[in-house]
Amino acid sequence: MPTPDDLVYPNGYGAFLQGLKERVSSARVEALRTVNTQLIELYGSIGRDVGEQQRRQGWGSGVIRRLADDLRAEFPEVKGYSAGEP
Repeated sequence: MPTPDDLVYPNGYGAFLQGLKERVSSARVEALRTVNTQLIELYGSIGRDVGEQQRRQGWGSGVIRRLADDLRAEFPEVKGYSAGEP
């Protein structure tokens, strides 16, 4: 039975394969960039919303710590939910 090393590859196969690899790599980079952009926007909006609740409702550091704890419990794989600096 022939192995992949025994095959005679068609003319242009290497260039075709390289092009596919570049497309996959490029798409992966773009996907990560999109995800990072969305996360930055999300965290910014969370910060604004928390700040608004602090101003409107008078939330103190205890509520903010609890909010951070609850978010960490719900999303343990996500880093960065903290009460921040006082």
